[in-house]
Amino acid sequence: MNDETRLACFEIWGGNGRVNHAVELPGLTGWVYSMPLEAGMDGGDVHFLSVCSKGKVSRIAVADVAGHGSHASSVAQNLRKVLQHYINNWDQSALMQELNEAFSRESRQSQFATAAILGFYLETGELLFSSAGHPPALWYRAQEKSWEVLQNCTPHAVEIGGLPLGLIPGTAYCQTGVRLRSGDTLLLYTDGILEARNPSGDELGQKGLMEMVRAIHPGSPADTCVNLLSAVQTFRGREPRHDDETLLLLQHVR
Repeated sequence: MNDETRLACFEIWGGNGRVNHAVELPGLTGWVYSMPLEAGMDGGDVHFLSVCSKGKVSRIAVADVAGHGSHASSVAQNLRKVLQHYINNWDQSALMQELNEAFSRESRQSQFATAAILGFYLETGELLFSSAGHPPALWYRAQEKSWEVLQNCTPHAVEIGGLPLGLIPGTAYCQTGVRLRSGDTLLLYTDGILEARNPSGDELGQKGLMEMVRAIHPGSPADTCVNLLSAVQTFRGREPRHDDETLLLLQHVR
């Protein structure tokens, strides 16, 4: 890969253990919550945040290794190392391809993971997003006071200068760009949230999660996270968790 297509990146937060704290990136303030299913152990959910190009670009990744427990934790640790190694690719669709190939090589057993990668450009407020089978992020548009699903077919897509958008050879991944405004909030999460069940056995699902966030008045990422987790727990009642759970909220600030 040509050096001109590489960024100089360094990790500032990341892992697959139990966390519940604030995060700060250039132009973004946020909160990360991750709770492995098994107490005292790391899990299969991975979060990764890095800053590139002297703060001009921030990279955010959330991944979910299938399963939970010690084996999923081991695979998740390996996936984090893969992220660290390849996160500096300028082209996110190429980055997703590299991650897929490297993860396939490094995984000793048949194992798969989903992943969502975001790239935020401080000078323009543009956000580039790519996904490999991961649940879509939710986007709160502050001026419109509405939540939307952040997906490739969004009518709010914009062209990102100097970036080759679209599909690349091999496993097909694409990247889409949108422009964030001050106060816009992004919510990334893993399947453990969607698969929460109520006492009747009904899953929360994508529709249920969207109904929850629309019922919450968006404030700071910390407040939104607390309120959302409380709503999920109310939905679950006394039903136990069945998977690792991760929430990552990021709000654009100027």
